[in-house]
Amino acid sequence: MIGAASVRRRGQLREFLRARRERISPGEVGLPMGGRRRTPGLRREEVAMLAGVGVSWYTWLEQGRDISVSSDVLDAVARVLRMNEPERAHLYLLAGLNPPPANGSGAEVSEEVRALLDGWERGPAIVRDRYWNILALNTLAGCVFGCDDGEPHNCLVTFFTSPRYRGLPEIWAEAAPGVVAAYRADAALVPHDDEFDRVAKELAAVSPEFAQLWDRHEVGVPAQAVNALHHPEVGELYFDATTLTVADNPNWSVVLYNPKPGTSTRERLTALPHLRLTESA
Repeated sequence: MIGAASVRRRGQLREFLRARRERISPGEVGLPMGGRRRTPGLRREEVAMLAGVGVSWYTWLEQGRDISVSSDVLDAVARVLRMNEPERAHLYLLAGLNPPPANGSGAEVSEEVRALLDGWERGPAIVRDRYWNILALNTLAGCVFGCDDGEPHNCLVTFFTSPRYRGLPEIWAEAAPGVVAAYRADAALVPHDDEFDRVAKELAAVSPEFAQLWDRHEVGVPAQAVNALHHPEVGELYFDATTLTVADNPNWSVVLYNPKPGTSTRERLTALPHLRLTESA
């Protein structure tokens, strides 16, 4: 039995494809403009021809029928209909497939996002990509997490290899399964993206603890206990973290850290040289 959600999704697919098809003129795709057309835009058979698929198959796709689709064919249709990246991802979702990784992962972090990080003076702040690589950070994050050496840093790798996290062994051991489960959950969103596997394999080669946890195939969300470490200058630090998605690059996350209430974290941070903290709102 077809569920209500599936019926609704197929109806949205039908409307979406028709709207995208009707906005493309024949001239835009190199077809002759002659002849009268009852509806604007391309005909279904023209989309099928340009995408290299059968007319019947494309008609069934646009009608929202229960047919098998592949990423290659969806990419071809998206290309003919001049879809941008968000539209292409939307097409995948409506067709029942996971969207491919968005392009532009190597784009520069904008000045606006960097200003947000620099303006977050009550604690560390970072931007990380979907693989948990740190792309940008404020001064306090560099000092607290030991990421101010100019070298690339990955949050997962740092958690398993940094003496700062391993300096609190009981807290670290309690948090580690949740960290790995959260990373696997992120990886599951894009199962054909090999970069997650590369990071995991390289870390497993140097961390038996990670290799053991990774083999458990658990999934979950990050736990607050992850944000605890031992700083070599000021001692134990505890943070609550808020993670925000960057609107124009949904593969990036801004993570803002607040000193955890009930701990001496704030006072210890003020002991770090050349750093200034603001009062929490």
